[in-house]
Amino acid sequence: MKKIIQNRSWIITTLTIITTLAIMLIALYANSVTVKVTSLNLRTGPAITYSVKEKIHQGERLQVIDRKNDWIKVIAHHKDIGWVASWLVDNPKTNNVSSLAEATIVIDPGHGGSDSGALSTTGQEEKKYTLIFATKLARTLRAKGARVIMTRDSNKTVALADRPKIATKNSANLFISIHFDSSDVANDATGVTTYYYHPGQSKNLAKDVNKRLTNLPLPNRGAEFGNFLVIRDISIPSILIEGATLITMMTLNRSHLQIIKGSMLTT
Repeated sequence: MKKIIQNRSWIITTLTIITTLAIMLIALYANSVTVKVTSLNLRTGPAITYSVKEKIHQGERLQVIDRKNDWIKVIAHHKDIGWVASWLVDNPKTNNVSSLAEATIVIDPGHGGSDSGALSTTGQEEKKYTLIFATKLARTLRAKGARVIMTRDSNKTVALADRPKIATKNSANLFISIHFDSSDVANDATGVTTYYYHPGQSKNLAKDVNKRLTNLPLPNRGAEFGNFLVIRDISIPSILIEGATLITMMTLNRSHLQIIKGSMLTT
């Protein structure tokens, strides 16, 4: 009788251990991800400003232990701890994981909703074209792997003060505000101007973008200081582009728009 009780106790203990291990393995598997992108940077922190520890390759399984700002803290190779961009892990379309692919970029289509912005001589509203162009730019950047956030994706009113806050809330790396200029006299002036407020990275970004806009069929007014709230009340590299007067932008073809988009992709 005593032997039967001992055997039963041993069986129950063994089953308990096996069940516990099974539950742990299921939990670990459920809280893990498989890398589908060709290669992935394992960084020391949750942003592209942190150094790269090593490369993680397609097919490797990562154990997730924390999340922050759309980055995930993982264990790789059962021993290496670091951070990876969550939006790239299962994105097989991104072959080249560059710093652009790991970046979070906020694109701000100027105006919207009750704020029409500038009006063309034919009554076209600036808010319509800023959204069209911003949407095309966002699509191109996402195709490169970047995490893109729009301050608005429809014809709605967004307060000026809320636009830079969106970038801060999402720990963005860049803020780009899209506008089309106006002129006091119809068809009197046109051209591209790239504005910055803060010296340093914002000024450098404005210069880099602007010098790549020389192939457009309109004047380039250069990179200039601009005291605009959306690029002033923000701490990350930020620019505001006045693309041209509306009447000029309505005549630009698709290849011209590609030049503008391409200039932002190469900075």
